[in-house]
Amino acid sequence: MDVLNLMRRHGIQPTPQRLAVAEHVLSARAHLTADRVWERVRRKCPTVSRATVYNTLNLLVKKGLLRTQILKEGTVVFDSHVEAHHHFVDVQTGRIYDIPWNAIRVSGHAALRGFDVREYQVILRGRRRAK
Repeated sequence: MDVLNLMRRHGIQPTPQRLAVAEHVLSARAHLTADRVWERVRRKCPTVSRATVYNTLNLLVKKGLLRTQILKEGTVVFDSHVEAHHHFVDVQTGRIYDIPWNAIRVSGHAALRGFDVREYQVILRGRRRAK
């Protein structure tokens, strides 16, 4: 993925710190917290501040390159998979899995009176079975 050109196409002025954050989070398959991103990016770019990481993550959300999710109580994670999908949270390990949109059918949301449903997702919690 050419993160530099992606940032430019979305009107984001690339700095070395922003680029390091974007490269890490956009290539991650995990649902990372801002502090986790900061810990990992500091290994490559030791001068990056926590504020720069938070600001960059929020800018990437604003530009549609990331989504925020509250999948665990009190914890915001950043998700680079911005297409519609659901989530499964393994309560034993805390790991979050993406579930394809068409794997779960939700019915009845169109019939809710007095509500204008613009989006929804299902969050499943349980334990992942061993393969």
